[in-house]
Amino acid sequence: MWSVFLVSIISFHTSLLWAGVPHSFSQNNVRYKTFTGECPQKSSASFALLVMKEFEKSNSLKLVKEKILKEKLDEKHFLSDYRISYNPVIKTIRMNLDCPQPLLKVQVYKTNGEEHYSAVMGDNSKLYDPGYENLMKAEKKLNYHLPLLAISTKQLEGDVPHRMTQFIKQMDKDHRSQISEIILSKNSDLTIVFAFSGKATSVFLGADLWEEKLLKLTKIIDYVHKNKRYPGSINLVNAKKVVVKFSDKI
Repeated sequence: MWSVFLVSIISFHTSLLWAGVPHSFSQNNVRYKTFTGECPQKSSASFALLVMKEFEKSNSLKLVKEKILKEKLDEKHFLSDYRISYNPVIKTIRMNLDCPQPLLKVQVYKTNGEEHYSAVMGDNSKLYDPGYENLMKAEKKLNYHLPLLAISTKQLEGDVPHRMTQFIKQMDKDHRSQISEIILSKNSDLTIVFAFSGKATSVFLGADLWEEKLLKLTKIIDYVHKNKRYPGSINLVNAKKVVVKFSDKI
């Protein structure tokens, strides 16, 4: 459900960003109403305050939106989408904010293997500041550690981010939370390392038919959880042949 809050622009003190936001407020006969959806309250409140401050200064929604684009305020506040409208009849500014669901912790490296930067990949395939994960955890909107994905700058420019996010989104959330690492080779061969009851299970999926193989993988994971015997590896490179290997020690 959408959460609704109306934000005061009297004070822009940092502590306000952590405080509960008033349900109703008007300033200079203008009412501000913000719908935050699943966005973190801290970043949403910060964005709303900046919008309100700019509107009070310019009294122009056009200039407000230009400032957002110029300073990339949407990216800095982890927004995947935003809609701002002004109704002059009732003198109300309405802000609808959307944020991505964080899916992966990403390490981007150059072709020579040198680490370039870290980020969080959202369900819209875009990258955000790595602090997004901590912010979501602090506000109880994320209750597990994001799996780590290493990806090259070259792969990042292609269709890999979209393919990866679509694949992860289709995965059962309980299974997703048990992934510790995702490895993508230069040829886009996909390997997923799960942590089942403290034991590592490597799943080899190859470079294609990920969604088809995911159906088989889901059945295998449900089966091993039921029997509480976890394999060392699951090979699904060949979609028509599944190879499951257990260690000698049970």
